[in-house]
Amino acid sequence: MNDSSTKNWPIEIRIKSKEKALEIDFDNGESFKIKAELLRVESPSAEIQGHGSGQKVTLAGRRHVGILSVEPVGNYAIKINFDDMHDTGIYSWQYLYDMGANQSDLWHDYLMRVKELGFSRDP
Repeated sequence: MNDSSTKNWPIEIRIKSKEKALEIDFDNGESFKIKAELLRVESPSAEIQGHGSGQKVTLAGRRHVGILSVEPVGNYAIKINFDDMHDTGIYSWQYLYDMGANQSDLWHDYLMRVKELGFSRDP
């Protein structure tokens, strides 16, 4: 049964270990390659997003983070296991689609936040 909030469903998900990315093909023909670093710093987990509005955390030092594995969560999402041992974010199909479609803006915003806070992407 489809989640009514999900407009686009993945038909294939591939971990690109050497490229440190996740590649996802959707049923509408769209395909996205999302950097592991972006997936990690935009994790839907409470660690990053907080528990309410305005609590989002800017995470630094994740330039070299990789993806160890992905696990299905029901029929609506995946859990990504990163090599920095983070594994609590549940990435819904719609969240992944939106990340892929908006990754240029998300990446730019992340780089600006890191710079403004005086952080580094390096560990």
